[in-house]
Amino acid sequence: MQLAEEIRRFLITKVSRTGGHLGPNLGVVELTIAIHKVFDSPSDPIIFDTGHQSYVHKILTGRADRFDTLRQQGGISGYPEPDESEHDWVRNSHASSALSWAEGLAKGFRLRGEDRTVVAVVGDGALTGGMAWEALNNIADAEDLRLVIIVNDNGRSYTPTVGGLANHLAGLRTDHRYEKTLSIIKRTVTRVPVFGRPVYDLMHGFKTGVKDVLAPQTMFSDIGIKYTGPIDGHDITALTNHLEQARQFGGPVIVHCVTRKGRGFQAAEEHEEDRFHAVGKINEFTGEPLSATVQATWTDAFAEAIVQLGQRRPDLVAITAAMLNPTGLGRFAAAFPDRIFDVGIAEQHAVVSAAGMARTGLHPVVALYATFLNRAFDQVLMDAALHKAGITLVLDRAGVTGTDGPSHNGMWDMTLLGIVPGLQLAAPRDQSRLVAALDRAVEVDDAVTVVRYSKERLPDEMPEIAHVGEGLNRVDVLSRPEGAKVLIVGYGQFVGAALDLAERLDDQGVAAAVVDPLWALPISPDLVALVSGYDLVVTMEDNLVDGGIGQRLAAQLAIADAPVKVRNFGIPKAFLTHGSRDEVLERIGLTAAATAMAVLGDLLAVEAREGVVEDAQS
Repeated sequence: MQLAEEIRRFLITKVSRTGGHLGPNLGVVELTIAIHKVFDSPSDPIIFDTGHQSYVHKILTGRADRFDTLRQQGGISGYPEPDESEHDWVRNSHASSALSWAEGLAKGFRLRGEDRTVVAVVGDGALTGGMAWEALNNIADAEDLRLVIIVNDNGRSYTPTVGGLANHLAGLRTDHRYEKTLSIIKRTVTRVPVFGRPVYDLMHGFKTGVKDVLAPQTMFSDIGIKYTGPIDGHDITALTNHLEQARQFGGPVIVHCVTRKGRGFQAAEEHEEDRFHAVGKINEFTGEPLSATVQATWTDAFAEAIVQLGQRRPDLVAITAAMLNPTGLGRFAAAFPDRIFDVGIAEQHAVVSAAGMARTGLHPVVALYATFLNRAFDQVLMDAALHKAGITLVLDRAGVTGTDGPSHNGMWDMTLLGIVPGLQLAAPRDQSRLVAALDRAVEVDDAVTVVRYSKERLPDEMPEIAHVGEGLNRVDVLSRPEGAKVLIVGYGQFVGAALDLAERLDDQGVAAAVVDPLWALPISPDLVALVSGYDLVVTMEDNLVDGGIGQRLAAQLAIADAPVKVRNFGIPKAFLTHGSRDEVLERIGLTAAATAMAVLGDLLAVEAREGVVEDAQS
């Protein structure tokens, strides 16, 4: 189909220049075209799970002329965005929630007497999440719910989809007996009339029976939802026919479509590691990155460190939630294939499974994106921490991530984890401190330990000039000029920003010391003692200000009756729209230049108050 090829070429050209989710969208071109042919968007809501495969939908709903701005500040989002178009009903960008949204919308329309059909496009990867099956359980109990569930089955989420569901779907898509038998029947009897109708049409009602014998559909039929498929997800005619039948059915229907991720882009089709799921700026013909320099990332540093730990500790196991390579566990999996567990998009299960393994004497390391830890908070609190399970959570992409928008900023974790009793959290400032944090974390067998870091490139080493305290309470001193009245406490990625702030203050004649408590939680008593003699304590963190580490330090200082003013810098309590990390930080005033101005203002206020006190005393 010419339109499909034009869209594919358009996607490759545009996304190669802006970066974004290329592979998933190349795989759903025909499927999305067929959906828009059959259903009346926006009257019929189309809900994408997880939403990163909605680019074709955006093109078909009038946003093609804005694709040069994809994921850029002020441009269109890389996910569905209701503020962009009435065709986007949900800001959906975390997996496994689309079916719950769709079920709720369909129930609402039914109660209001509105004749609409809700469409949910769900990847096979998203169906590994428990929330999807909670929704299916409820959908099956509503026979008159006008809901079409399209399973986009490409055998992959980021990497090949794992688990029992994946194996079941693989069996359906690879069992040729069913379609082969139906083809023979059709060729043999299609022209034989019975009561004026072709036998094949009359036999269509027996299709389910034939299917149950030749390629059993027990997983879906047992929960009571009508199933059709598997269908070639790149055959628009077949897709349109099946979707139209599903629309007319009047109740919940699962339409199983088999697609190929990265279709039409040779570099993506041939790459086994699926690195074209999400891309930066690339050559649109070869797929090679356009970045001239390659610098190690925090993920690279973790990947190296966890393999070394695995070599030293046979009790160390690793768990990933469908993100083996993105979280840096690929090398560990290659080195220790029996000690790696991919649980699918099921962060809640990952944490509880880790707690179970810890009870057997193993030490599990669960590697997640920081934003996805939100989904497993209850399990961290009640299943891991309550049981004093010795597990380590490694949180990649902590802090402001930028281009993926509000759902992917890892800005909530330290606030949430700060209320978990006994939890220990490290925010390393460089590679050496990351290795040290991991070394200590996996030695703890009676508490949850957490190591968080940014998606940014690894900074240069930032050596300390001294330190106070040891172990969990250690605080590194990175700068301590003579006569300093300002103490800057930096956490993780923001230690570099703290040093930059100190330099800017020095340019204005204000001496400031800089310290880094490697273990941000619990608050080090040595850090509390260290503030004596300073007029102002400044904290900088890549996390919410509200409930963040800075505010927890301020609370400890108040308890200690320390006579010092505290100024906390971090991320405001808001959903941050997409843009580059630097653009987002500039927008929220979390740069060294902006914080320097604020600190100078605070110092002037302190001096003014001291002057008033002196005048009153005299």
